Amino acid sequence: MTNEEANVPQEMITPSQRVRNDWRTLVETLSYKAIVNNIPFIGFLVLLCVFYISNSHRAMQIQGQINKQDKALKELRWKYMDAKSKLMQVKTETQVMKSAELIGLKPSLLPAYKISKQ
Repeated sequence: MTNEEANVPQEMITPSQRVRNDWRTLVETLSYKAIVNNIPFIGFLVLLCVFYISNSHRAMQIQGQINKQDKALKELRWKYMDAKSKLMQVKTETQVMKSAELIGLKPSLLPAYKISKQ
């Protein structure tokens, strides 16, 4: 603000002069001296930004790993269910009898009985 503008009452300032004054105030605020005085704060903001970016990147990596593990878990669950159903089928009496006939065993015609000592 020049000396002439300082002497002018506030009612007499035009909107264009007000904008110029606001612009000058902004430039003075962002001057080299103001930046140097705020270097610790600016450094802190930069450090926070680096941590934020690093944290976001790490979260995306972890989410990718979780998705891979979830996919593998589903695949293993399907294999388990398949093996379990095959085992249940093999354990049925008719399947056991068919398997036994292949190696030459035949089912007993007599019912089971208990051998006791007398």
